Amino acid sequence: MSGHSKWNNIKRKKEKTDAQKGKLFTKLGREIAIAVRSGGPDPATNSKLKDVIAKAKANNMPNESIQRSIKKAAGEGDSSGYEVITYEGYGPNGVAVIVEAYTDNRNRTAGDVRHIFDKYGGNLGTTGCVSFMFDKKGQIIIEKSPETDEDELMILALEAGAEDFSAEDEYYEIITSPGDFSKVCDELEKAGYEFVSAEITMLPATYTELTDPEAIEKMEKLIERLEDHDDVQNIWHNWSQD
Repeated sequence: MSGHSKWNNIKRKKEKTDAQKGKLFTKLGREIAIAVRSGGPDPATNSKLKDVIAKAKANNMPNESIQRSIKKAAGEGDSSGYEVITYEGYGPNGVAVIVEAYTDNRNRTAGDVRHIFDKYGGNLGTTGCVSFMFDKKGQIIIEKSPETDEDELMILALEAGAEDFSAEDEYYEIITSPGDFSKVCDELEKAGYEFVSAEITMLPATYTELTDPEAIEKMEKLIERLEDHDDVQNIWHNWSQD
């Protein structure tokens, strides 16, 4: 049920304007910086940084920009102190939403996020109110093409450590544990596969459908406004858009 929703979300993000891509690269740079500060600048010994680099590459972030972000965080003058804060809440009709923010002013960010939820028919909840509905997983998306042998890809992914492989109408989805994500990415890259998306994400166990046009419009605007906020890094939800 969720396959079409995932593909729509991924394609929508890929079709962002240049200005929006610039903002995305800024956020990815911040995510790289946080990873460097928590575990060092070498992706060979910092698995979190390696995972973020895979995500940045899948989003077409130039390699020079990735390396510049790493060097800046490793000691070339970036002293901004960001902390990672997670908010949980509900969108219209009880859609579960998790928002991950990187902020240097938690009061400002909390107020802004709460305002966005309230404005578009949702409300913030307490820590843990919806996260139990999600599983932290590695997710790799590869677009289908005539050149791709499905069985060959599936065997390679599973032998590399993937937990699950599925073929949807337009893409292949590979699910891994967070710990095996980098290894699976490496093996697929070595085999020449390109990723439409590759990241550690929160996958919903169940989905909520919206049928009321007003609720759908509010949910779309809720996601858009959160994505546009400078402090918001990642948004996960269980809205089924099939």
